[in-house]
Amino acid sequence: MKPIEDAHGQVMLKYFKGMPHLEVVERIDGYVNVDEGANQYFSDYRDWKNHEKEAIKYAQGKCLDIGCGAGRVPLYLQKRGIKCLGIDYSPLAIKICKLRGVKSAKRMAIEDLPKFKSGSFDTVIMFGNNFGLFGSRKKAKLLLREMHRITSKNGMIMAESRDPYMTDNPVHFKYHRANLRQGRMPGQLRMKVRFMQYSTPWYDYLYVSEKEMTGILNGTGWKIRKTFKSKDFKKNGLYIAIITKE
Repeated sequence: MKPIEDAHGQVMLKYFKGMPHLEVVERIDGYVNVDEGANQYFSDYRDWKNHEKEAIKYAQGKCLDIGCGAGRVPLYLQKRGIKCLGIDYSPLAIKICKLRGVKSAKRMAIEDLPKFKSGSFDTVIMFGNNFGLFGSRKKAKLLLREMHRITSKNGMIMAESRDPYMTDNPVHFKYHRANLRQGRMPGQLRMKVRFMQYSTPWYDYLYVSEKEMTGILNGTGWKIRKTFKSKDFKKNGLYIAIITKE
């Protein structure tokens, strides 16, 4: 990754330093959202959402936190005596993790999962909507099979996603229909993150309903064991699925 492309990392770095950190998320259809929510990447357990607190109880053995951001999950698990490797594509995110005391953090993309040995982990964590990092149905199935390989016999995934249909915004529904016409999933976003002079390349990010997640898991050796929905699920669509091996 070129430094100029690490917009997300720059947002976290500015927040870490107590500086302005407005992040602009742009979708391919021109829809723009301005977010000042970098605090979520630094939040202590007491400030986590209830569905996150419920889900993290299932973490066991050696954990892998995919898209670890500023390291809130590894830091919490360390306090519980649970080993956790945090990985993130952003070099600055990994730098911040280490500055904050994360014992094990490495710059890696989700596409790098094949580099791990079989049975390396017991729990894979994908908080912060990070089921979305799969990007598409096809890519998700390929990487879920890799997760099956790199996890132990009783391995599990705890993945957060956003149900794309939990909205009343007609612009989003129009985007869903356009995706379907192109053979894409309705909640498959083509987007980029901007901050000051920094900008990521365009990339795919995937929001799915629980039903759609079940369909993606089919044939990968995984199944949903249970889900935890956010208190404001009908407004924000956020939920975490506890996914276990078949």
